[in-house]
Amino acid sequence: MYRAMNAWARLGRVEYRVCAALNGSSRRRPIRALFALASWLGDGKFWYGLMLALPVLAGAQGGRTAVQMAVSSLLGVLVYKLIKHSTSRERPYVRHSTIACAVAPLDRYSFPSGHTLHAVCLTLIALEYHPELALLLLPFTFLVMLSRMVLGLHYPTDVIAGAAIGWILAEASMLLAVR
Repeated sequence: MYRAMNAWARLGRVEYRVCAALNGSSRRRPIRALFALASWLGDGKFWYGLMLALPVLAGAQGGRTAVQMAVSSLLGVLVYKLIKHSTSRERPYVRHSTIACAVAPLDRYSFPSGHTLHAVCLTLIALEYHPELALLLLPFTFLVMLSRMVLGLHYPTDVIAGAAIGWILAEASMLLAVR
């Protein structure tokens, strides 16, 4: 029991150090602006735009992809809210006075990262049918994931969990999709 508690304490210290280091970069205005923009776009605006553009750019297959992305996104919101409110993990800037909140959070708790969940889920679905979008979607998804820690809103495990849940949702969606 002691070893497990000690391991969790070590993980907490590592997470704090990673958060503090990444968050420290947000003191530079251009860096904060870049990651704030990625976070703002990753809150849905980019994904809604992509879902609207796909049918125009890729015809019927783009329409099917957009519908699959929308349904998966709605399911992602349900899963995210259920987990987030049951774990009630405070955000890094709330727990640690040395971590600054660079943008206003959408809600109170940090686990898991909903931005990351949706970025990973929607990117994987889009790339399954439209691999030509990889040069746009992969860097954007990475920026969204990194933004959550740079802005002081999430711990690394929040982002890792969000990515894992997003991946599982995307895989389930693709298994269930009618091609």
